[in-house]
This record gives sequence, structure tokens and C-alpha cells, in this order.
Amino acid sequence: MNIFSDIEPQRKRSLLTLFTAGLLFWSSLASLLPTVPLYVQFVGGTKQQIGFVMGAFAIGLLLARPQLGKIADRTGRKQVLLIGVSVAAIAPIGYIFATSVPLLLVLRAFHGISIAAFTTAYSALVTDFSPPQKRGELIGYMSLVAPTGLAFGPAMGGFVQAWFGYTPLFVMSAAFAAMSVFFTCKIAEPNFAELTKSDSLSEDKNTQKYWEMLWNPRVRIPALVLLLVGLVFGTLSTFMPLFIQETKVDLNPGLFYSTAAIASFSMRLVTGRASDKYGRGLFISGGLICYAVSMLLLYFANSSGAFLVAALVEGTAGGTVMPMMVTLMSDRCEPLERGRLFSLCIGGFDLGIALAGPTLGFVAEQVGYRNMFGLAAALAALALLIFVTLSSKDLSHSMKFAIGRGKDVYALNK
Repeated sequence: MNIFSDIEPQRKRSLLTLFTAGLLFWSSLASLLPTVPLYVQFVGGTKQQIGFVMGAFAIGLLLARPQLGKIADRTGRKQVLLIGVSVAAIAPIGYIFATSVPLLLVLRAFHGISIAAFTTAYSALVTDFSPPQKRGELIGYMSLVAPTGLAFGPAMGGFVQAWFGYTPLFVMSAAFAAMSVFFTCKIAEPNFAELTKSDSLSEDKNTQKYWEMLWNPRVRIPALVLLLVGLVFGTLSTFMPLFIQETKVDLNPGLFYSTAAIASFSMRLVTGRASDKYGRGLFISGGLICYAVSMLLLYFANSSGAFLVAALVEGTAGGTVMPMMVTLMSDRCEPLERGRLFSLCIGGFDLGIALAGPTLGFVAEQVGYRNMFGLAAALAALALLIFVTLSSKDLSHSMKFAIGRGKDVYALNK
């Protein structure tokens, strides 16, 4: 981690504070990951209703992210970060009083605003702090907040729910987010004028219509790939606890998520720095292959060991694809448009999660959870095919970029 020795002290302190805020934020969200589907079932929800409630989280993301991206570009990233952590502190308290599926739908949609705000502003702020020649390495290290939170959060959430009940669980989640609010207030943003003064096209980019940016080839394919990845991840996060329960395997669902998070953590330690040398495409392709393999492993899983192997492979995928996609978009955009481009690209992931609950929930009702994960494997394979063939200006450049033999033609700092 020698990169931190090259960063000035004030920025280094802000990065450490930002990392702490992110760790608390993700711990708050992750503590609910294995427990909310069970809570929906507890209040009387069906399989498809569980899917709708979990998918409602992404509806909040989708509705809020465009405006939050614009705010991040117009007024700075910290304001948007504060919106995210504040919503994360408020929403879990509402779950305590929600004893019906319709009310849980509303609360989950509201809770979704938190991750829309936090991930957009966090990614843009880390990029603002990053030296271009070591961008992948710093983004890789700073992205460790998600798997670290996901490693501890589900285990703590599962333990608290099993031993003390749902109310203490929701209070704990809110407390983590409240501490994140405190640390976010301490972050010192870079001077926004300094970031944008070298942007020769800043005025044009600032006035470009939000949805027009989606049709730009540098954004369109990453967003589409992340849509399919979101469908896969949404299937996993929504239905994994119920699939384990259905198979009668003796495994705490929180342990599955924690195992995946440990693998994700390990990958992020090395892929960011390696991508600065070998390019982003090779690692995105590898991550998509791992997503497809992990879903196939779940399709065949019948023991706790098989589930944990699938978790390791899925964690490897998640620890590669998401930070590499963020880094890829960082390479392709300038400071004045980062908030909007991140919100668009990650918005594809949000849409996938939103669609996964109700659509894959319907599939589960018809053919069962196991076959649903077989379909998820096919979706991951489709994402790989699209990336390998369409990620650059033509088929030849796309294939070379996807296997690490060619540069990203859309990168601004080639």
C-alpha cells in the first residue's frame, strides 16, 4: 500500500475517515442481508412478496440515483454522502413498526435511497482523490469497505436476530449508520474548482442531458453488463437464505455471505494494482466467468461445503467485477461528469437488483429455487458474451481488451 505515502496528509486523513464511514455504512446494510427476507416471511409474505419487498430496495435506488448524481457533480460529493448515511440510520427504525408487506415495501424503497447516494458519491470522491496512474490501486483498496462490512455484518445480524430478535437487530443497524454520519461530517473534500479547471470540455459535459449520456458507447455496455450482474446478485441476495432453508442444509446464511465477502476482500487487495498494469478488461472478463461458475455451483449444491465453495467463487466475482467497473468508468470520464456517469453505470446494477426480486421470484414459484440459480448462471454467461464482443469500438478491439491484449479506446488517460 505504498500509494498512501504519495498522498498529502490532509487527503490521507480524509481517505481514512471516508473508509471508516464506508465500513460502518456497509456493516449497517449487511447486518440486514440474511434477515430481512426471513422477516418478510415472518410477517406473512409469500415467496413472490419476499421478492417484491427485496426488489423495492432497488426502486428507491433507481428513482433517486439520477438526481443524486447531478447533485454530486453540481455541489460536491459530501452532501450526497450525508444523504446516504442519514437514510441508512432512519430506515431500520421504521422496520420495527412495519408488520405488513405493503409498509415494508415503502420502507425498503426509502432505504434504497441510502445506497444510491452513498455509492455514487463514494466512488466519485475516491476518484477525485486518486492519482490517475495509480487509480486502480487506490479504488481497489478503498472498495474494501464493502466486503469488510459484508464479512462482519451478516454474521452479526444473524447472531443478533437469532438470540435477541428483530428489534435489537434493527436498532444495531441504525446505530452503525448513525456512527457513519458522524465520520462523514469530518471528511474534507478536494477543491472542486481545482478538479475541474483542467477539464477543457467541462461546460459541454455539464450541460449534456443526463439520459443522453447513457447512449454514449463508453457508458452503454458497462451499464448493460452491470444490469445482468445486478440480476444475478439480486437473485443471490434475495433468495439465498430461503434456498438454504429449503434444502435443509445446516448452514447459517450469514456464513455464506461472510465467506463470499472474505473472498471479495482478498481479490480487491490485488486486482486494483494489477489492473493498472494489465488493463481493466482482463479482470472484468475473469469476474464474469466466476459469476457464471458460482451460480452453476449453487444449482448443484446439496451440502454446506458446496454452498461455501460457491460463496468463495461468487465473492471472487464480486470482488473483481464491481471495483473494476468503477475504475473503468473513472478512466472514461472527467471530474465534472463523474457523479452522473457513475450514477448511470451503477444504475444498471440497481435496475438488475430491482428486477431480480419479482421476476426471479416468479421463476422460483414456478420451477423452484434451484432452477432459478441455473437461470442466473445463463444471465452471467450472457453478460460475459456482451462484454467480450461489445466493450470497445468493434469486435476485434473488444476481444483484445477483454483478454488484456488491448487498451481501452474510450479511456481519457491512455
